[in-house]
Amino acid sequence: MAILTDMNPTLLDVARRTDPNGKVATIVELMSAQNPILQDMVVVECNNGMTHRTTIRTGLPKGTWRKMYQGVQPEKSTTRQVDDVCGMLETYSEIDKALADMAPDKAAFMLTESSAFLEGLNQTMANATFYGDTAVTPERFMGLAARYNAIGTNKEKSSFNVLDGGGKASDNTSVWLLYWGAQTVCGLYPRGSKVGLQHRDLGEVTAFDTEGGKFQAYRGHYKWDLGLTVRDWRYAVRIANIDVNALEGTTGSNAAADLLTLLVKATHRIPASKLGRPVIYCNETIGTALDLQALKKTNMMLTYKEVDGAPKTSFRGIPIKTCDAILDTEAKVGNDA
Repeated sequence: MAILTDMNPTLLDVARRTDPNGKVATIVELMSAQNPILQDMVVVECNNGMTHRTTIRTGLPKGTWRKMYQGVQPEKSTTRQVDDVCGMLETYSEIDKALADMAPDKAAFMLTESSAFLEGLNQTMANATFYGDTAVTPERFMGLAARYNAIGTNKEKSSFNVLDGGGKASDNTSVWLLYWGAQTVCGLYPRGSKVGLQHRDLGEVTAFDTEGGKFQAYRGHYKWDLGLTVRDWRYAVRIANIDVNALEGTTGSNAAADLLTLLVKATHRIPASKLGRPVIYCNETIGTALDLQALKKTNMMLTYKEVDGAPKTSFRGIPIKTCDAILDTEAKVGNDA
């Protein structure tokens, strides 16, 4: 795992290398503390501006059993190309100059005041990572749910890596098993650009209140270009249709046991080579259910312990991390056509 980590830099790793003054790295570190997916996401530079073209192998030569004096036909592998795009997320902040000038450390104060922007952009980007759909919102990038949006039994299609949790209505959630890596699942940033959330101080400007009144303010510009590519669909598994109401009350332990069964199935969907860095993502609802199950110590695959003073839950050695961007209101995922 250490070798894979070194070979595949995360968002924070690249930001530290590309901004010598440390400002971007500071922002990314704050973002990582608020959402663990930013610590885990391996990022690569797009190979065509804002677009990244990936050649995916779709078929392998099978070979032919032949008899003596009988020839065989030549074969070749089959491939297809997929283009993934980056989305551009931007906003501006305005801080009253009089308020900022009263602070003993103006720069630290302005960064503190901007924390709401960091949190908001973080939530927006995390939501797009899971639920972005360029067919519905073309200005965003294609997220995970739009790629794994049907349940199937064909081992040659990505729908094979979508497991059914049994939920029927629109109060469902999902658990994701992702193997981050440059050859599996990774984030994208535009060619020749800086990676991660960029903050630019635009200095003092004349701003306007809601009634048209003027005041002097310090304006900041926030910009974050990010995309996602799935180079090998076999390295992501979605456990969909998990009814969040079935985790409550007396059915909690039974539902948690079902979750563990589904997690076992999910880990066996991953190829034996197991490239990349694995992480399991769920929201707080599922994270609570799994933690309660881990405390009972009835399943050796699910473990709960403290590491560096922080509680850590893992399944078969794969860390389980809470991501609030995963909704409790997902519609039922149907069968592949």
